[in-house]
Amino acid sequence: MKALLKYSLLTLLFTGISCGDGPAKKDTGPGEGETGGKSSTAATGKVILFFGNSLTAGMGLDPEEAFPAFIQEKIDSLGYPYTVVNAGLSGETTASGRNRLPWVLDDKVAVFVLELGANDGLRGIPLDETRSNLQAMIDQVREENPGTAIVLAGMQIPPNMGPEYTTEFRNIFPDLAAKNHTALIPFLLQDVGGIPELNQPDGIHPTREGHRIIARNIWPVIEETIKISDSTPAVSE
Repeated sequence: MKALLKYSLLTLLFTGISCGDGPAKKDTGPGEGETGGKSSTAATGKVILFFGNSLTAGMGLDPEEAFPAFIQEKIDSLGYPYTVVNAGLSGETTASGRNRLPWVLDDKVAVFVLELGANDGLRGIPLDETRSNLQAMIDQVREENPGTAIVLAGMQIPPNMGPEYTTEFRNIFPDLAAKNHTALIPFLLQDVGGIPELNQPDGIHPTREGHRIIARNIWPVIEETIKISDSTPAVSE
């Protein structure tokens, strides 16, 4: 387990999703879950918190097989004094994430990675609601800790909702990143989404190898954010 003992997993709850209920590891999307409880982080050093849905949580896999754990491995190999906390919760929408957010902001966070929106898009939630919720979470993180660096993870959805909805949904993430001057992961599932051999039988949740590819793809953004965070003077509270 080596360095992964430093990897803390927050409240993983597995239940059904919008297209039907099912047992724990049988979700067929970033499924419906309950609001997570308050975190209790025993991490040392600086914290990188991944706040997302079942894609972050590693639905269907062991926690050490999800991409945040692979990010921790990379951090440890390079000697950065950071601990990764996986605050992924199966079923999270931007609305439920907005409600849960205060419970994970008790501890100081150096880097906050916001990975939410996929469930909104799959369920056809109005785009202005998704945009508003994401903006509210960015605002809240900055209000609670102005020194936190924020990374926004972009997402894309299948064209089921029509081309206009699909395009506008995709544009939410770069628009908000530009507006708020945050780092952006253009598409979390780049080189993984839609590739059968890199996804579990549900076709949505990546396999262990899929998560490893995600970690490799997003690492340059995370590392650059770490370097900027390390070079930025601390903001007094």
